[in-house]
Amino acid sequence: MARWVRRRDQAGRVLAVANQKPGVLERFGLTREEVDRAAWTVDPSGGRLQGAAAINRVLDEVGGGWRALAALYRVRPIAAMEEAFYSRFARNRSRFHRFGVKPECDEPDADCG
Repeated sequence: MARWVRRRDQAGRVLAVANQKPGVLERFGLTREEVDRAAWTVDPSGGRLQGAAAINRVLDEVGGGWRALAALYRVRPIAAMEEAFYSRFARNRSRFHRFGVKPECDEPDADCG
């Protein structure tokens, strides 16, 4: 996810950091259990979102066509469906390695200390 955001955030509005990097959990006040369960956003004032809400916040910040997609999250039935889908996805994310998706820090050129 962090790599995807960095490639698309041309304005540099989002600091996307792999949660496996040393010191990241402490810096943002998150636990391993929390980041293993869901994606998170932490805004400059310390406000936090997780799961589909966090993904939509990032899409809104990235802008462009992604902003329109994120706007759908404001419709309650759609938000509920997104949260349910995200929850199922997150529980099964380890299965996505067969599609070539792996944590950023598992890549050979990763700068994860």
